[in-house]
Amino acid sequence: MLRLAVTSRLLCQQLVRRELASAMQSLQSSTSISAFTSTRRTTHTTHGISNARSLSTSQPKLQSEEVEVTFVRANGERVKAKGKIGDSLLDVIVNNNIDFEGFGACEGTLTCSTCHLIFSKADYDRLPEKPSDEELDMLDLAYELTDTSRLGCQITLSKDLQGLEVRVPATINDARS
Repeated sequence: MLRLAVTSRLLCQQLVRRELASAMQSLQSSTSISAFTSTRRTTHTTHGISNARSLSTSQPKLQSEEVEVTFVRANGERVKAKGKIGDSLLDVIVNNNIDFEGFGACEGTLTCSTCHLIFSKADYDRLPEKPSDEELDMLDLAYELTDTSRLGCQITLSKDLQGLEVRVPATINDARS
């Protein structure tokens, strides 16, 4: 039961982070607020839980900016892929149908170490966030651990990461088994 609560909390945190990143990107990309844009906020209460929603009549951005990432397999093969700003590296792999056996088994809930990636020192240092204690705990279970290892589900793409290159370890360890 505790594991389910922790997993649910972590999943909620990831969703909030993605929504915030998306909202920040939208804010940064708009130079002014159009006079034709209106927003209405509605609140619904169901079973004592308040649920607020915003409805915007502005046109959505048709294309989100993309960042190119190169994944280097253990055999040296380079796989280039693109992801939208706000996506995690795990999302990039899933959305581009890249076949890394067993990669992302927990689907980004921070309960395994299968999305372990290794960064160059320079790229590791430019990552916007340092690993959390939960991520470090999962990384302790990963194979081929280095000082510049991170979990792909915890790295969110930004413009600053354009051209990022990461190494995919030869073997994975599913910490759940």
